[in-house]
Formats: sequence, structure tokens, C-alpha cells
Amino acid sequence: MNIRIKLELASGQSLQGMPLELLRDGQVVGRAQVARDGEVSFAVEPGTGALAVRMDRAVIGG
Repeated sequence: MNIRIKLELASGQSLQGMPLELLRDGQVVGRAQVARDGEVSFAVEPGTGALAVRMDRAVIGG
């Protein structure tokens, strides 16, 4: 299964290269980096559960 997400910051700052983790019920099921256009794609096994995306905000400089 492929999950695609488009990310944009209100400030317009680029997220290119930002490492992200996809979590299912709190467990990491995928890792990816944000592309130049702000899109990220996770290839994961099908399943059920609550999904969340985690990123390290320190990379943004916050």
C-alpha cells in the first residue's frame, strides 16, 4: 500500500529532505524524506489502526 502526503509550512519554508516516520498505533511502519515539492510517500503493508506522522521539529530550526 502506498500513502502519499503533501506538506506545506505556513511560512513557506521548504521541508525538502525532512525525515518522517509513519506510525500505526504508535509503532513505526514506514520512513521517508520529503521531496522538493513537499510530497512524501510511504510504502507500507496494508493493515488497520490509527495512523500518525512524526517528524523532528528541531530540523526546522524551531
